[in-house]
Amino acid sequence: MLRWFIRIILSLVAIVAALWLTVSYITPQPAIWAIRALFDSGSDAASAKLLPKVPSDVETLAAIRYDPADPDALLDIFRPKAASGARPAIVWVHGGGFVSGNRHIVAEYLKILAAQGFVTITVDYTIAPEARYPTPVRQTNKALGYVVANAARYGIAPDRILIGGDSAGAQIAAQVATIATNPAYAKAVGIAPSVGPDRIKGAILFCGAHDVTMLNLDGTLGPFLRAVVWAYGGKRDAMDDPQFRLMALPNHVTADFPPAFITAGNGDPLLGQSERLANSLKRVGAPVETLFFAKDHVPALGHEYQFDLDSAAGKQALDRTVAFARRVTEKKAGTLP
Repeated sequence: MLRWFIRIILSLVAIVAALWLTVSYITPQPAIWAIRALFDSGSDAASAKLLPKVPSDVETLAAIRYDPADPDALLDIFRPKAASGARPAIVWVHGGGFVSGNRHIVAEYLKILAAQGFVTITVDYTIAPEARYPTPVRQTNKALGYVVANAARYGIAPDRILIGGDSAGAQIAAQVATIATNPAYAKAVGIAPSVGPDRIKGAILFCGAHDVTMLNLDGTLGPFLRAVVWAYGGKRDAMDDPQFRLMALPNHVTADFPPAFITAGNGDPLLGQSERLANSLKRVGAPVETLFFAKDHVPALGHEYQFDLDSAAGKQALDRTVAFARRVTEKKAGTLP
């Protein structure tokens, strides 16, 4: 009887595995479900750890629709309760490998930033494979335009805007900044900038996936990366698509790119992509400030290290971020607030 039961269980496992492999060959969705479960649990834990550090003097304006025609086009705004006059703003794009996450996963961090005197905005976009590249870039571009157009309503200085993001969100944010500052690139991508380059005073880029051509699809992370590329690119061989490869931002930044603050941990598999973008910006003469760590830094700082504000490195990244944002958005003598 026991042997019979074991055979039934093994047969069921084999059938499920075969179905999984078959479906996975047709669509990346099974792998994406697994990735989402893993990423969402990590994001929830990071948010819970930050919650006790969120100041009480920050107010939230929730679920503001930045595009009436798009059900996913929502953003939340955080600002100091005692704010007076127009404040500089940070428009933030969440991470999640292009296939997971939402605007809520960075809310606690943005509230902490808001308490430093900024209006912070966290933006939702449609994740893959529900939407393919470059839909999130179009949505973020539209959100940026909405923020500038409605700046007076939300106490924002429309000419003192920063765009930022983490992981996949850093790539999307940097791509929007590139579109705003490189007309030839905007034309190639097929997205007209929603604001002029003079509006974007800086870019804050944490642990970004800035160069799709650097992905090692045959390495340890190969199965994950292939699923993400398939889901976001819309086809299994998306890496061969010239339009998809336009995501490789180091090839397209110019001297007009806004001042950038770029950081990644020494143990982050995407570190090389942050370093390459920083080097490209320096090479074309764009202002760039970096926070990188020694290769032998202990403990090794993994992906999204900056959200751990219990660590010295996380605190350092926050302090450097605030100092950078203040410096690039500071009012000029004689100007209005």
